[in-house]
Order: sequence, then structure tokens, then C-alpha cells
Amino acid sequence: MRPPPGPTDVAGGTAELLADADRDGSWMLLVEGTPQSHVDLDDPAHLEFEYVRRMGHVLDLAADPGAPIDAVHLGGGALTLPRYVAVTRPGSRQRVVEIDQPLTDLVREHLPLPRGARIRVRNDDARTGLAALRDAAADVVVTDVFAGARTPAHLTTVEFAAEAHRVLRPGAVYVANVADGPPLRFARAQVATLRSVFRHVCLLAEPGTLRGRRFGNLVAVASDDELPLAQLTRRCAADPMPSRVVDGRDLDRFAGSARPVRDADAVPSPEPPPGVFSR
Repeated sequence: MRPPPGPTDVAGGTAELLADADRDGSWMLLVEGTPQSHVDLDDPAHLEFEYVRRMGHVLDLAADPGAPIDAVHLGGGALTLPRYVAVTRPGSRQRVVEIDQPLTDLVREHLPLPRGARIRVRNDDARTGLAALRDAAADVVVTDVFAGARTPAHLTTVEFAAEAHRVLRPGAVYVANVADGPPLRFARAQVATLRSVFRHVCLLAEPGTLRGRRFGNLVAVASDDELPLAQLTRRCAADPMPSRVVDGRDLDRFAGSARPVRDADAVPSPEPPPGVFSR
């Protein structure tokens, strides 16, 4: 593999691929100086970012171990989770919707995909790409989309969640990265939004973020079938940075009086404090 270029202009600003000095074969994708993705070319099953590892737990439990799945990824970045699924669930069919064509070109040219990976990338807006998919087409829909450092408003609503629900097979799983900080109004509203569409919802997050002490990434998980809470709890507790699984009455208390978000009143996720995601 030839060395990646220096800073490159992409639709989202300036992107750069930097070698991870602590791990051979690993690369960090930065967009406008903010770490967006981490990829280990030698071991695609290695997930460096804590919230991505939590999403990986959900993918691990979405079907029998090693069984192939049909996955839809809204937001591509460096294709970290599609690579993970390709090696942990060989034969999986995966579709990625990423709006930034120059970013996709940069990643595909300099960070090759695992051999045999069945990953198709469509360059489009996430909601437009989701709407183009047929009913009951996926076992998992993953949402991890940022414009700058914020999730666009049109990907935070009941109407968007209903579209994801339509694309999922009965009992399949929706998982989303929710970035928020104190007082967690955005995350509470996202719980209310998902609960208005799916029968079962839980949150995965480290305790400091849940208590509103710091800005961070919460992972929302939703399905019409009961979620594998016991397995998720064990896996999250065993991570290098342990996290909690919040469901049931604890999730009731977390959501409080938050109301579902509709297209008409949606806003982007909060702007993170300066430097919170700096490398």
C-alpha cells in the first residue's frame, strides 16, 4: 500500500489519514481535525473507538455467531464497521450510504477492504439512500452520520426512524450513535423518538456521559423483538472503558418528559465543546 496523501479536500472540509503510532497497520481518519474513524488493516476486527466497540457488540448479537447478515450503514467514514462485519460474519451483504464522494474515494484508494468483502457504497444523503431501499431488506441498520461534528436534523426524527423500521426485517435491529452532553436533552429526545417507533429500546454509554458529566457518544439500540440485554451488559462491562446498558424503568427515568422529535421541529445534535474529540 502506498503512503496516504497529506490533507485532502473532501466535501466535508479537509480530510487526512494518519498512521497510528501505537498499532502497526492502523490508521486514523480525521476530518477538519476531528477523528472520525479508526481502521486496523491487519486486524479489521479491532475496534479502537469505545462507542464503535459498543456498536460492534450489537452487531455480534444481531444473529447467530458468524452467520452472514444483510447490513445497511448510514455514514461511511473509513468503513470501520463494514470491515468488521466482513471479517466476523463472512458472506454478509452490506450497503453503505455516504454523502461525501471524495472521502469515499480517498478511503477506498488508500485503505483497501478485506478480501472478499461484499460492501457496496452509494454516495447519497443518508435519508435519501435509506428511502431507496426496499421493505424488509436488512437485518441491521446502523446510523453514524455527522455533518462536521453534528448529526443532521433530518436523521433525528420519528419519520426517519419509521423509514429505518420499514427497511428492517421483523425483529431486526437498529443501532445509532447519539452524541450529546449535559443536560442530555438531545439524547433523551432520541430515546423518546425511537420508543415511538420500536417496541424495545436501550442505551449503551459510559457512566460519566449518562450522568451528564461530559460530552460523549451514547449508542441507541432498538428493535421490535426483545433485545439481548444480559449479553450486552456483560460485553459492555468487560470493555476497557466499561459502559452501562440502560433499559426499562431506568430508561423511563432517563427519558423523563422528553417528546418524540418530528421533521417539523427537528434540530441537529449539539455542537461538541472545543477540543472534546481532538486527537
